[in-house]
Amino acid sequence: MKVRMRVADAIRACWDGYNREHAVPPHAAKAVRRMLLCRTAALGGHMHRCDNCGSELPVYNSCEDRHCPTCQGHARRKWTGRRMREILPVQYFHLVFTLPHSLNPLVDANRKLLFNEFFHVVGWVLQRFAHDPQWRLEGELGYIALLHTWNQRLLGHFHIHCLVPGGVWREQTQEWIDCRRNWLFGKDPLAKAFRNRFIKRLRSLRRRGKLSFAGCAAGFADTDDWERILTELAGTKWVAYPKKVPARPEDALRYLARYTHKVAISDSRVKEVRDGHVVFAWRDRSDGNREKLCRIPAEEFTRRFLYHILPESFHKIRYGGWMSAPKRRYSLRDIRKALGAERSESPEETGTLPERILEETGIDVALCPFCGKGHLVRTEKHAPLETEAIAKPP
Repeated sequence: MKVRMRVADAIRACWDGYNREHAVPPHAAKAVRRMLLCRTAALGGHMHRCDNCGSELPVYNSCEDRHCPTCQGHARRKWTGRRMREILPVQYFHLVFTLPHSLNPLVDANRKLLFNEFFHVVGWVLQRFAHDPQWRLEGELGYIALLHTWNQRLLGHFHIHCLVPGGVWREQTQEWIDCRRNWLFGKDPLAKAFRNRFIKRLRSLRRRGKLSFAGCAAGFADTDDWERILTELAGTKWVAYPKKVPARPEDALRYLARYTHKVAISDSRVKEVRDGHVVFAWRDRSDGNREKLCRIPAEEFTRRFLYHILPESFHKIRYGGWMSAPKRRYSLRDIRKALGAERSESPEETGTLPERILEETGIDVALCPFCGKGHLVRTEKHAPLETEAIAKPP
């Protein structure tokens, strides 16, 4: 029986020593403890029997932690179903805002503060452009924003994805104003406004003594060097990239849903855990998006993974403008009325969970690992406490 590697297996290989030797934040240690128990006897489970060869296999419960790559499928499907009911029959746009890597040390020292500022700046820029007459909209934009902190090699790469219906709502006149067909805002003006606003906010935070410089290079804390750093940042080109997404609004949401409940690395990318090292797959976008393998010590893999565990109670998915929680319900009702559109309905989920996973991913999680032909069916027996107690074919 081939055993699939998981992220938890890679972390488990070094966790006891790593936890002793490093100051792991309590919220990160808590998330790891849950991940290490995920799909193990400690959380209980049930036996499953193959309908072909009769083999029995224990299937243990999941931890449901939002940072566990094994547990995000159900949460993503549930979130997507709710958002499908809010779809409008208009063109949608996907926007990405990225912070320069030179700011990574400062963000690391002020994670919660600067992540919140990041969201606020993106929202400010979007609404400012939506009300600017040059873009021929002059109304309130609605959007979903999602924070990601990693790149394919699990290194720091702070960026926000936004899904934006292409138009604005004028509440006073009850009008929906469509954007131009193929674009929402200009890329360069958007990036410039994003850069200038974020730098202005950094100056304000420092002036009010809100920023910590723990772990940063000396230049961040020194007043003269600080101004030099900000001047250099103001002279560089920041990334704000808007692009049209597929024509069907449902496809636009499914596109974003691929990112919403994603964690730094999926289980399927972990290829090998052996001799104190982890081998994982990554895609090199500078080389035609080719898949490559990265081999690093298990301790380094664990450090990189922990780097992307968000502060407790921090919301990485946020809603702005007329899509914000206080406005969304009545705004959607009025916008649909203005567009002459019916309320969208998300398709009802049919079939079992393994069948839905097979349809979405092509992976048959219920396939018997012993005979490779039959499928595992849940029995009434509880799974044993010892994971080695597996009944092989007679």
